[in-house]
Amino acid sequence: MGDVVIIVKVMPESPEVDLEGLKVAIKEKYPGTQDMQIEPIGFGLSSLKVAIVIPDGDGGAAEEAEKILASIKGVESAEIVSLTLT
Repeated sequence: MGDVVIIVKVMPESPEVDLEGLKVAIKEKYPGTQDMQIEPIGFGLSSLKVAIVIPDGDGGAAEEAEKILASIKGVESAEIVSLTLT
């Protein structure tokens, strides 16, 4: 089997949250993180699009990654927006 790439949209609690610091916290909490991009939303608020690679067939890993990201300080919510095989 191959790998699965999960794209998770991470919303900060407020526009004052340091997104660069949040990137570091995400990397520390979830080492499988491959890429992160800041996506402006409006009115000074931005989200992070986080790409995570997990092994295919690892049941429940996508939801677990979502829960881990949502538990990080400064994160309001984390939502899986895409899953794809590599």
